[in-house]
Amino acid sequence: MRKEIQAILMQGIKDPRVSPMASVTDARVTADLKYCTVYVSVLGDEKAVTDTLEGLKSASGYIRRELAHTVNLRITPELKFVADNSMSYGAHIESIIGELKESGGMGSDEEDQDEGSDSEE
Repeated sequence: MRKEIQAILMQGIKDPRVSPMASVTDARVTADLKYCTVYVSVLGDEKAVTDTLEGLKSASGYIRRELAHTVNLRITPELKFVADNSMSYGAHIESIIGELKESGGMGSDEEDQDEGSDSEE
């Protein structure tokens, strides 16, 4: 599902609100195949994310129809688009770790190795 939705986004969405820097990171279909939650990652500011999600919501009928042609399912699920913030969250955590290392708040690898050699003696 994820690959097919990504292909449809890359080829057929003409809505100017949908960012060209949008990518589908995950798609989860319920067991009864009625609903599919599509996680979308968008590079850019919060406005770009909001605009992209609105554009995808308005194009969900088109995307669903295209999915019906490409994916052989008994029922084509109803699509719900959700912003995936895991990339920005990961970058935020990495910056915090970097700041802690620079300020001396976290021990370096060298200190860990020194402590290990003291215990061997």
